[in-house]
Amino acid sequence: MRLSLIKPRRAKISPTVTWFERVMAMIALVNLVLVLFDLSYIRFRDLYLEVIPNATIWYGEKLKGIEPERTTTAYLAVVDQLSARVADGVDTPAEQLSVDRLLAQLREQSVAMIDEDPFAVANKSGTLEQIKNEMRDRMDEDSSKAAFSEFWQGEPVSNSDSDLSESIAFFDEEIRPLMETNYYRGINERGNPIDLFWRIDIWFMALFAAEFLARTYVLSRRRFGTSWLDAMLWRVYDVPMFLGFWRWLRIIPVTVRLHRARWIDLEPARNRVSRAIVSQFAVELTEIVLLRTIDQMQRLIREGAISRWLLTATDRNQYVDINGVDEVQTIAKHLSDTVVYQVLPKVKPELDALLQHSVVSALHQAPAYQGLSVMPGFEGFTSQISGQIVAELSKTLNSALQSALADEKGGELAGNLVASFGNQLRSELRQEETLAEIRTLVVDLLEEIKINYVDRLAAEEADQLEASRYRLYEATGRSRRPIPPSSM
Repeated sequence: MRLSLIKPRRAKISPTVTWFERVMAMIALVNLVLVLFDLSYIRFRDLYLEVIPNATIWYGEKLKGIEPERTTTAYLAVVDQLSARVADGVDTPAEQLSVDRLLAQLREQSVAMIDEDPFAVANKSGTLEQIKNEMRDRMDEDSSKAAFSEFWQGEPVSNSDSDLSESIAFFDEEIRPLMETNYYRGINERGNPIDLFWRIDIWFMALFAAEFLARTYVLSRRRFGTSWLDAMLWRVYDVPMFLGFWRWLRIIPVTVRLHRARWIDLEPARNRVSRAIVSQFAVELTEIVLLRTIDQMQRLIREGAISRWLLTATDRNQYVDINGVDEVQTIAKHLSDTVVYQVLPKVKPELDALLQHSVVSALHQAPAYQGLSVMPGFEGFTSQISGQIVAELSKTLNSALQSALADEKGGELAGNLVASFGNQLRSELRQEETLAEIRTLVVDLLEEIKINYVDRLAAEEADQLEASRYRLYEATGRSRRPIPPSSM
């Protein structure tokens, strides 16, 4: 029967999705977005400042204990004073003196900022290096301190036509955004950074914990023989929704909820992963079983257990016989019957040709035949006589074998022949040299089988194994195991 590849059945989803399922799925998705934002806030705070600056600053101040860093804040405040003074104009000596005082203060604060690295507290020393590189490139200096000092001189910059206003504009455009990303984060009484996200998350945790208890209780009441604990185990994937640690695991129950709300379709991915895992497990299991079997056979051969079993014909004291039948002799009897009654009659033409060839070859080698072969017609006569002799001989031999096996006495003699043949074979195999050579050859053969065939199983494609499994399902009429309904 021709087997055709069948497609896997999709997991059954409840035909109706209730509004409650979709509302809870939406709430779970909102909670997951908040969790991912919280987990990524510190790492991607600079990016969030560019996209949503006000929300990022508010979130950091209220929930992460983030405050403006004093050193960089004071530095930017001095730059703002200088920018305001320059914007108002520097017309009097007093105003010029005020500008010089602010420039000198910025030069001192620049050196202190480079030496003390206020960015290290927020683990943002890389930002300070970026600021130093920007200033070196601007002033064409190798030293960052010299570059800052020259930048805040208040005179036209060497090799440039820009004035102090253009320098301040450059600072506001290139340096200020980098310095504004610096911050100070407070610590709590345990010595850990302040994190108050639990104030938001606890309401979601309480909601999903209550939902979990209610769902599992109702499920245990609806299904006969299902305890409350069993129902909880059915929905164990919902547990991360109300755990205060490893919150990133909530992506699993949220994904399941979105699938059951029919907002996403996970069946193709689930089928693919299932095929990959099951097929790979089948390959590895097959390899282990075959390798283990071959290793056991090699061990038995090396220890001589198989040779002792083959060579010990009379000692049955330690051998367990389950049916009282000598299987070896019975098998030999069946084989001899098959050969005599089934095989020989069918191969009689080939056997006659072989016997005739042998007889003619023997006659050609006889001295008397050499002298008679010169006589006219002797060749044809010889072929005719040899053909009749061979046909009669094969017929007689076949009839004799059948009669011998049909006769009780003949069957006994055939059995004696088989037993004698086995005894003589065992006797010859008892020779140490022969036995050792056979044992070595068999062990090497098994090793070659492992190398050449068993190790190749890992190269089988998972899709081929899965296709074979589907063909088996179609041939046997089996169906895939049903997946529990969405209510679980």
